[in-house]
Amino acid sequence: MRSTMQDYPLTIGGILRHGTTVHADSEVVTATGDGMRSMSYADLGRRAAKLANALRGLGITGDQRVGTFQWNNTEHLEAYLAVPSMGAVLHTLNIRLFPEQLTYIANHAEDRVVIVDAALVDLLAKVLPTFETVTHVLVAGPDAASVDLGLLRSSGKEVLLYEDLLSEQPDTFDWPDVDERDAAAMCYTSGTTGNPKGVVYSHRSAYLHSMAVGMGVSAGLTWEDRVLPIVPMFHANAWGLAYASLMVGASLVMPDRWLQAEPLVRFMEQARPTVSGAVPTVWNDVLGHLEQHPADLTSLRLVLCGGSAVPVTLQQALERHGIRMIQAWGMTETSPVASVALPPLGAEGERLWLYRGSQGRLLPGVDGRIVADDGQVLPTDGAAVGELEVRGPWVTASYYRDDDPGKFHDGWLRTGDVGTLDELGYIGLTDRAKDVIKSGGEWISSVELENALMGHPDVVEAAVVGIPDEKWQERPLASVVVREGATVTVADLRDYLAERFAKWQLPDAWTFIDAVPRTSVGKFDKKVIRRWYGEGEIDVEQPGH
Repeated sequence: MRSTMQDYPLTIGGILRHGTTVHADSEVVTATGDGMRSMSYADLGRRAAKLANALRGLGITGDQRVGTFQWNNTEHLEAYLAVPSMGAVLHTLNIRLFPEQLTYIANHAEDRVVIVDAALVDLLAKVLPTFETVTHVLVAGPDAASVDLGLLRSSGKEVLLYEDLLSEQPDTFDWPDVDERDAAAMCYTSGTTGNPKGVVYSHRSAYLHSMAVGMGVSAGLTWEDRVLPIVPMFHANAWGLAYASLMVGASLVMPDRWLQAEPLVRFMEQARPTVSGAVPTVWNDVLGHLEQHPADLTSLRLVLCGGSAVPVTLQQALERHGIRMIQAWGMTETSPVASVALPPLGAEGERLWLYRGSQGRLLPGVDGRIVADDGQVLPTDGAAVGELEVRGPWVTASYYRDDDPGKFHDGWLRTGDVGTLDELGYIGLTDRAKDVIKSGGEWISSVELENALMGHPDVVEAAVVGIPDEKWQERPLASVVVREGATVTVADLRDYLAERFAKWQLPDAWTFIDAVPRTSVGKFDKKVIRRWYGEGEIDVEQPGH
């Protein structure tokens, strides 16, 4: 027996139509540095139609790629809606990648048009001549008319002002019927090793992922919410927060380029977001600012935090300021959100914080398993340790034009994360596979050591890596950033860790640094620390050696 339900496609166009009509009274607000600018969702829909008409006139007639080189703002949101809905493919360019990586991904994706924020023109101009397939550049933002466009034009591309082009277009568009399995957007991994890999999201995968992000088991969004995506729209599509907000009519408040703690806190006081999402380093900076300059952020009911392990101490410190932070886990390949660490029913006290410190419970639609080195599937008992593999309707099955069979296993994505999975579907990650420290045949979790160190009142950040050891194969090296004005010694930190870890797990080598190096998406870049150590670029203390 077959169902008689209508075969209605799940597309970004559907999100556009619903969000800008049924929720026409919601708004998108963008920070300006000293204030805000706003637009209703009804006007957002009309602007998206104007952009689609403009792109059609520039030759975007099929599934050509349209690149964006933008902060989180209204114009970027217009591209988020217009480009996939017209049948083209949105390619968010990561503005923090190295120039040679930007060149690689723009050429690999074969971008035809790039939309750039006026504030980023100088940065794009340095690499634009190397973008072989790009024919047109649109310069967007309130300050676009005052920007010197000579550097862009010297690349030989046609350079146009976004607002001038849109002003010539009708505010309606004949949105085509798009197959829900067609490409809607693409994002490249941050490329910590080798060239970045392209992940192509379908309309269906983006739609389902956005529904999951908006559900009560995740952000629990309604039209009463005001959502602040601090996580970049150029990184894994801002964790689906933009589309999820359009789906339910939650207003969006966009920080643009004002991501430092002081202007960000000021913007939050003005815009009154209820939900936000960002990596831990951003909120660590916000916490430091709040400690010195108290502010009213009580509008926030939930902060989703991910990208790297979220210390329980950071969550607890923010709760003292009335901010509830919940850890989420995922990766570019999982669209990205795959689990959220809301605690189970009845969890209290220490048990509650064990769940809050985990990578969370698998979202509906995502399956997970733990696999040993020999391929054996391990028990979901919260104790067996192996590599996490996942699958689901918003998990990629391959990379774009890049064969990598080692990343995929019997229909599952190999995440490269090592940890446990319990009977309630909670993930507990101990390390990236490449970061696990094996000492004398025993595994030491760098993440657990880092989180513990960052719980010390005098420590801002800490990163732990394995370094070669003749006797034990590897031993931990702890790189520590000390809070300004504080004084702490290696002995102090070892004694602090000794309360929580066995003696053989404690770092043998220590170094104090000004800042932990980061990747383009804000994660700790441990390969840089290993290089510093290998090339003797840091002073290392080894008590007892």
